[in-house]
Amino acid sequence: MNYSDFALQVSKIKKLPLPGTSSHYKMAPQIRIQELEAMKERIANPKKAGVVALFYPDEGQLTNLLLILRNTYPGIHSNQIGFPGGKAEKKDKNLMETALRETHEEVGVRPEDIKIIRSLSEIYIPPSNFEVRPYLGLYDKRYPFVKDENEVEELVEVPLLDFMDDSKMTTQILTTSYADNIEVPAFKLMGYTVWGATAMMLSEIKELFKQVL
Repeated sequence: MNYSDFALQVSKIKKLPLPGTSSHYKMAPQIRIQELEAMKERIANPKKAGVVALFYPDEGQLTNLLLILRNTYPGIHSNQIGFPGGKAEKKDKNLMETALRETHEEVGVRPEDIKIIRSLSEIYIPPSNFEVRPYLGLYDKRYPFVKDENEVEELVEVPLLDFMDDSKMTTQILTTSYADNIEVPAFKLMGYTVWGATAMMLSEIKELFKQVL
């Protein structure tokens, strides 16, 4: 889809109710849904994070989504596909500032060059005790991305056409933090399997887009 048309149409999601949990659970195995439901009343003092689902024009003016492959490190989310963004710091005024600051640090996009369309539904990640707030952002200028070599292994640029293609949704047998050899709903994008919290957030975005694009 042409980026100019996309930017015009996507602004309509500001007025839509967020699908929230119902869309998240479409990309979660039943065991994880049960775990999240059981934990609702017990979640206390989660760490906070903000991420940006960043849409931008490629060289042909077609719309893309930026994901990142995180570096391998000792931690829960090592070598996984995610959105640019990260943990809130005391200096951040709010989670949108967190998301924009971390996006700048990880992929080199300045906060002033991102137009935030709206915030999306928070999602809780039990293994790391993080509550993540995603933001939908537009990046019109299309300066080259500059990845942080310490945090980002690879930039994954996903055409909107692929993201919206239902045939890119699949299931895969994975070993996760909560179960071994479990069938997990996932997106298959640019050769990568996108699952877990990132897939759940993408599911909400896709559901919103289907109403306006």
